Amino acid sequence: MLEDEYDRDRRRLPRHLRSRPEPERPFAFELRPAVRTDMADVREIYNYYVTNSVVTFDEKRWTHRRWVEKFDHLSKLGLPFLVAVSPAGQVLGYGLVSPWTGGKSGYRYTVENSIYLGQAAAGKGLGRALLEALIAACEERGIREMVAVISDKGAEASVALHEKLGFIEVGRMGKVGYKFGRTLGTVYLQKHLTPVKRPSLLSRLRSR
Repeated sequence: MLEDEYDRDRRRLPRHLRSRPEPERPFAFELRPAVRTDMADVREIYNYYVTNSVVTFDEKRWTHRRWVEKFDHLSKLGLPFLVAVSPAGQVLGYGLVSPWTGGKSGYRYTVENSIYLGQAAAGKGLGRALLEALIAACEERGIREMVAVISDKGAEASVALHEKLGFIEVGRMGKVGYKFGRTLGTVYLQKHLTPVKRPSLLSRLRSR
């Protein structure tokens, strides 16, 4: 027996004496309204998808300043912007809604949702929790319709999630996007909401 083989076998403990690996900690998170200081983490989560996927058609990474401006704008309109954080305070994902078609006054009761998860949080139910919380928050604000615009490639899980929560596919557009050297289409899904109070927080949109 070679010396290295001898040393290797000698160091191997019997199975019953080997230390057991620590069990994986259960995945835990808390949902809360986003604050300005979350935007650095939100930027990193979003920019991963900008550079690595066709989930978003953006081709240029967003700056921190651009995210702060978006946060301030949505806050002024009173629209929900939520983050999911770990027990240690790490931002795991986020969800927000924006005015449909950029906020023309005639669309003031309709919003478009957007949900993105950090890579370590994918596949653990966080996307569903964020979307459910966004729906509830929008209903509290008097919003009547929620729309999702999803890439027709690479986002099958997102389409399935929306359909599970009552969204209905209302249309498709082919070859309207182009990224990474290929053409892309979009899937449109819509959900009718049940407002629980008058949409006074959206009154500012009427002046547009």
